Amino acid sequence: MTPTRRLIARLTSARWLSPLVFLAAWEAGSRLGLIPERTLAAPSKVVATLWGMAISGELAANLWVSFLRIALGLVIGVTIGVVLALVAGLSRQGEVAVDPLMQIKRTIPTLALTPLFIVWFGIGETPKVALIAFASIFPVYLNLYSGIRGVDLRLLEGARSFGLSRAELVFHVILPGALPSLLVGLRYSLSVAILVLVVAEQINASAGLGYLINNARDFMRTDIIVVCLMIYAGLGLTADALVRAVEGRALAWRPSIVTQ
Repeated sequence: MTPTRRLIARLTSARWLSPLVFLAAWEAGSRLGLIPERTLAAPSKVVATLWGMAISGELAANLWVSFLRIALGLVIGVTIGVVLALVAGLSRQGEVAVDPLMQIKRTIPTLALTPLFIVWFGIGETPKVALIAFASIFPVYLNLYSGIRGVDLRLLEGARSFGLSRAELVFHVILPGALPSLLVGLRYSLSVAILVLVVAEQINASAGLGYLINNARDFMRTDIIVVCLMIYAGLGLTADALVRAVEGRALAWRPSIVTQ
């Protein structure tokens, strides 16, 4: 294969090629008037708006508010999920007491609870954080519970043969064996939490990305809406990358991690 053909093959197989083509078509459609600005702002307009909001500090201030909401909700939800998974996974009595309730919780759409949470907690910060926490419980619970119950019995038998106590068995065998499942659950919880954040910030927000979107909707500023959607996507990608980094370090003993 000639160098020219090799270069063309690399360009056509690049993963970033199709997004660039999409952006170019979007920009061209906007400049030709095929896509009205009130319907969807051009990429160049979105970038200019992003720069202006970043320079003015408006974006950073509202992003910080959204970050605090999702961080607090995740800490509460993940903590509850881990505790319930340990209770249900480490004892039959705990499984009987906890798992049926969690399965009922799984069948209830989180967003359907929004009106009820508003009645209970008002329209301040509490219902927003509560929705995020409620949504992030089950992914962690289910994956950690399955991971605990899926620990290899031969490992348990080998540990018992060395005289490990019940507590030592849990901390040195069961929990390390279930750690990969916990990290998978954490990644799911992060994704779900960001999705719920989008809706939660529509509840009478006075700051945050949802507040910016509401204001932009009223003034038909599609460029600001797209900027906020990009930030939401960036939050999700960043959170997933952080968990992957933790996974790479915590699970370095796994062959699948070592060979990557």
